[in-house]
Amino acid sequence: MTRAQGPAAGGVGSEHVEQPIRAAEVVAALSIATDLGTGQPLEHAVRSAVLAVRLGELAGASADELADTYYVALLHASGCTSNGHEAGQLFGDDISHRAAFYLIDPTKPDEVIEFYRAFVGLGRPPEVRAKMLEQAIAEAGPRARESLETMCEVAQRFASWLGLRPSIQEALEYVFARWDGLGLPPVAGEQIPMSVRLLHVAKDASLFLSAAGPERACAVLEERSGAAYEPRLVELAVANLDAMLAELDESRMWEYALAIEPSPPVWLHGDAIEKGFATIAAITGLKTPWLREHCTAVAELAEAAAWRANLDAQDITLLRRAALAHDLGRVGVPNAIWEKPAPLGFGEWERVRLHAHFTERAFAQSPALAPIGKVAGAHHERCDGSGYHRGVRTPDLDLAICILAAADCYVAMREARPHRPALDAEAAEAELLRDASEGRLAPDAVAAVLAAAGHQVSERRRELPAGLTPRELEVLLALVHGDSNQAIGNTLGISVKTVGHHVQHIYEKAGVRSRAAATLWAFEQELVHAA
Repeated sequence: MTRAQGPAAGGVGSEHVEQPIRAAEVVAALSIATDLGTGQPLEHAVRSAVLAVRLGELAGASADELADTYYVALLHASGCTSNGHEAGQLFGDDISHRAAFYLIDPTKPDEVIEFYRAFVGLGRPPEVRAKMLEQAIAEAGPRARESLETMCEVAQRFASWLGLRPSIQEALEYVFARWDGLGLPPVAGEQIPMSVRLLHVAKDASLFLSAAGPERACAVLEERSGAAYEPRLVELAVANLDAMLAELDESRMWEYALAIEPSPPVWLHGDAIEKGFATIAAITGLKTPWLREHCTAVAELAEAAAWRANLDAQDITLLRRAALAHDLGRVGVPNAIWEKPAPLGFGEWERVRLHAHFTERAFAQSPALAPIGKVAGAHHERCDGSGYHRGVRTPDLDLAICILAAADCYVAMREARPHRPALDAEAAEAELLRDASEGRLAPDAVAAVLAAAGHQVSERRRELPAGLTPRELEVLLALVHGDSNQAIGNTLGISVKTVGHHVQHIYEKAGVRSRAAATLWAFEQELVHAA
């Protein structure tokens, strides 16, 4: 991670060197997913970052403090999936309760008890809920402390993976601290880093703006001044909130967030980009124990299959990153659905289908990341149009997407799920081949994935266009590569005269009169790529 070098890093002759990516774009995309995971409107964290930096400017924060504030605001909820499984067991829905919790004052017992009564044991029988509520209230302190500390620790580790400077990592420990010392950790006043004090005011202003409007947002800030927030920052926020909001066009929040990043911007290069996508995979994996290694396993398998399918190195890199990110949208779907030990209902399936859309949307506003998001969001598309979220079909699915879809299917089948055990390798192979034979998955992609997974894959006999025979296909592909009739005969062990007969038959079947036209026809029929 560097702050000084931008896209031009590398100098003359570096046209083949991969371009760096702004850390802000990776982290902002990640923050959109965590908005979903915390039940907030999309771009809540992005808006919090904009408001926090502007408030910091009004407060006279230093350049370093503003830079820290920006990334602390974008990353503050990145640990939201760290206790998703446990929260789902307690609350039934691991998302809606977070949105409600952020609006209460956790130092007021009446508000905490009311919160527990509203959310503990949702969906359970009354007698079960009563017992769960009693236990939850009795264990509220230790449970909350463990949960909040874990979220901070996870966010700190993600900041470390992204190569963000130590002051940002350290500040993320104080996301749940309070000015009055009643938060976690139990520090008070200026012991809390300036970046976090700015976050507290900006984040809650954004929360209550969405929940109840600017008047209520200002009222909450004033009510909690000196308790949750630094009084000076509250005064500045309340006095200037209308002006700050008047300058913001909600439809351009992403643009504002990138423009307001304190200079110089942070750039990710090489391994740091890979670590950024590893962070995204980890956030997904923490969502539920059933997904711990899924994204990384899919990425490894898809990458290996892509090499076997002869994709170029640039496309393979994009595919690997898309595979690491493909399930990010799962963060926005409750664990009660992912962990249901029975068939899903219609409404649940509709929410499941949204996760691919969420994945694509998380990256859609970034020109550098949108191509990755497009591939990642298509991992449930099928060649016959039966997939989701767009329902596209061949030929609108390129080979990279088809490989990702096949790799995702294979890895998922080899993993246990709440409603079924893991399939063994032989059964997974049979299922994948069935999907290929019935037109759902691309046969070429399935063959590459199975080979990469260690299966013995025989050459697939395909129906060739225009009635070409397998031998004529061999001759045609040799023509495409510019081989002479003599060279073709030597390679295939046939006479030059026989090669001539094959060439004539190819011309007749393809409706062409020359090698050049035959070559173009081979590309039109996707015979070159398929070979």
